[in-house]
Amino acid sequence: MNKAVVLGCNYYIGLSIIRCLGREGVHVVACDYDFENSYGAKSKYISEFLKIENLNNFGEEAFQGLIEYGKKQDEKPVLLPTHDKYVEFIDEYYDELEKYYLISQAKGLNTKLLDKWTLHDIAKENGVKIPTTISANDENLVERVNNEVGFPCIIKPFDTVKFTKVFRNKVFICKNVEEMEEGIKKAKDNDIEIFVQEIVPGFDDCMLTYDYYIDRSGKTTHYMTAQKQRQWPINFGASVFTIQKYNQQLVDISKPFLENIGYRGFGEIEFKKHEKTGEIYLIEINARTTNFNNLIYKVGINMPYIAYLDVTGKLKESDCKYIDYDTNLAFIYGFEDMVAIWRYARTKQVSILKSLKISFSRKWAPAIFAINDLKPWFFFNKILLGKVLRKIFRRK
Repeated sequence: MNKAVVLGCNYYIGLSIIRCLGREGVHVVACDYDFENSYGAKSKYISEFLKIENLNNFGEEAFQGLIEYGKKQDEKPVLLPTHDKYVEFIDEYYDELEKYYLISQAKGLNTKLLDKWTLHDIAKENGVKIPTTISANDENLVERVNNEVGFPCIIKPFDTVKFTKVFRNKVFICKNVEEMEEGIKKAKDNDIEIFVQEIVPGFDDCMLTYDYYIDRSGKTTHYMTAQKQRQWPINFGASVFTIQKYNQQLVDISKPFLENIGYRGFGEIEFKKHEKTGEIYLIEINARTTNFNNLIYKVGINMPYIAYLDVTGKLKESDCKYIDYDTNLAFIYGFEDMVAIWRYARTKQVSILKSLKISFSRKWAPAIFAINDLKPWFFFNKILLGKVLRKIFRRK
């Protein structure tokens, strides 16, 4: 049997992939640089650990570690990224990695899609609406922003991972020219390329997603649509409570677009619906397994295992599945969701009572908790408690 090497297990995306594969009897290899402090590494579904020093640097040393492991295997392992940086890492060393691993992503394309500016051009070329976007280096930036974008607007990075690591936010919200210029300076001082983009009007529940799998022949074999309810950080952040909700319009936009650009493997398009016009705008593409993968699994689509079957030549035509109905299921990332609920209430966007009503009207697909695999959840809470106690004692 082909093994499955999961790149990164220190976050719940990696944990979800490990569980999805392990439950199907796949030999799961957790690959990381630190297992002692990783709650995903506590899963009972891990068959083998592969420690590669400096894997988080995504460079030559990590590449050589994977090649050495791949050479020792009787059958090519399936390589599964859990993070944007791992997607880019696979693309950078694609030709050599492909000699020893089975890879679902198409060479080079996913890295282009992760670059927000390149994605903007690809979307426009294919007739997909995208918010008005202007380079921060434009000579007539202020004039163009005033005329084409307006305030408030947002500053977004080409590289979201680097920006988030530095500023702990995905974007800068700018209410006027002064805030825009200040945000641009901060980004440039940290050597981060950015652009200015219009804000599509609408609350966080206007954020919609299309999650999919496209096989090696270029056919969409699985999909599901969803609607965000809460994010953290609020308004411009990652999903912490998302409901599965069928939306045919997203399918009509996404399916032909992805197949036309030659996408392969699993991924997610994130859209925003204009609250007044109803128009759908593409915001970004997550060219990997997404953070609410457990929700996708709970509705009956095991994306990591589908990828495994596809690249090993075992995916059958009858395995196709499209969730074209509502299931009443919701993804929840408990800790950050509680913080988000409090923040929405404090900013007078949504009351705590209304948030809780939305939460308890759905069946949950938790990010970390699993009754048949409890160790990751207990370890996560141990880490969380330690952080809280250290913060308390520092204040004292």
